Amino acid sequence: MKTMAGLRWLVITLVAIATIINYIDRSALAVMWPGIAAELGMDKRDYANIVTVFLIGYAVGQTLFGKLFDALGTRIGFILSIIVWSVSIGLHFVARSALSFGMFRVLLGVGEAGNWPGATKAVAEWFPIRERALAQGIFGAGASLGSIIAPPLIAILYAYFGWKTTFLLIAVLGFIWVVPWLIIYKSGPDAHPWITQEERSYILVGQRSEAARAAEYVPTLGQLLRHRQSWGVIAARFFIDPVWWLFVAWLPLYLNEKFHFDVKQIGIFAWVPYVGAAIGALSGGWLCGRLLQRGWSVNRARKLVIGLGLALMMPALLFSAMAATPLLAVLSIAVILFGFQAAITNIQTLPSDFFSGRTVGSLAGLSGTSAVLGVIICMQLVPGLTAGGNYTPFFVLGALLVPLVFVSIWLGGPVAQVKPHGEQA
Repeated sequence: MKTMAGLRWLVITLVAIATIINYIDRSALAVMWPGIAAELGMDKRDYANIVTVFLIGYAVGQTLFGKLFDALGTRIGFILSIIVWSVSIGLHFVARSALSFGMFRVLLGVGEAGNWPGATKAVAEWFPIRERALAQGIFGAGASLGSIIAPPLIAILYAYFGWKTTFLLIAVLGFIWVVPWLIIYKSGPDAHPWITQEERSYILVGQRSEAARAAEYVPTLGQLLRHRQSWGVIAARFFIDPVWWLFVAWLPLYLNEKFHFDVKQIGIFAWVPYVGAAIGALSGGWLCGRLLQRGWSVNRARKLVIGLGLALMMPALLFSAMAATPLLAVLSIAVILFGFQAAITNIQTLPSDFFSGRTVGSLAGLSGTSAVLGVIICMQLVPGLTAGGNYTPFFVLGALLVPLVFVSIWLGGPVAQVKPHGEQA
């Protein structure tokens, strides 16, 4: 029987590729919006409503797929998620109004939401504790890389084929991805036929001992929500995710309104901030792993890197509000997204730091739903905040959210394995 060294890195690479496809699909509407809106007679309020219904589907999908991943496993969960979102993005081909776009965006949101609890669960299964932040950073970099690829790719496809065919072409990517996933992801590391014994031992010993796994705490949903650690993660995601989505959803429109960019110019500029995001994701994961190797506690290492990321975000958000040129704007936003990804890479590892593999998907899904609720509130505020093309309140809103993230993490308590309430030290 063949074996493969470093199989965990191939698994996380596939997860990162799925994340790239995820972001190409979700970014397509924003990049092509100036052309679509002009053709179909829609405006910024229509766009905000379409984004909002997508996010409602996304909120439902986070919790739904969190439970599905825990019940069905990572292999089947990812297949269901990517097939649902690929079908839905293809259906955009027949959309003709804000209502029909909204219907297909709800389905897209439900399917795309599965990527995040699935990726968190895959990291918890395949990586020892000291490598989890780096692995999380790799798939987080996939989100950034998808956002780097999407603007020029979508602009080129739009120029040659128009928006309808573009949606069909990008839908194919998800179905292609399923083939290597089915071949490679046969099971977790404890039973995978291709993994070397050395790598299996390295992963499992680096997670917890056999005795600890046998006695691991697997709370019910009600018990999960009685722990302050769970609420710390849920609250942190509620406050931090809107910052990312302000740019994922509104950066193309910001460039269009403030600097009068068309689809081609958006394709040239809109990818730049996500280079900073990709570097931030990898840097945040690498730094935390490095600190753990030096003997730092998980609590100290996670909170330091999260704090550093947040400390970069706030001044960069305030500076972006004053940026007078497109270049200054996208470069300052790159700093914001660098800090965001350094922080979120570690925040997203917290479910696996606090609970066992059989609970990680559920907490990741709940916190993802909380994140989307925060995003929905902010999305509905944006049209009013940016009336007349003034985006200063938009950036100030992001800056106000940043300190609330750190407060949430701090009040969530120390980063360590959670025990039943009667057994807490």
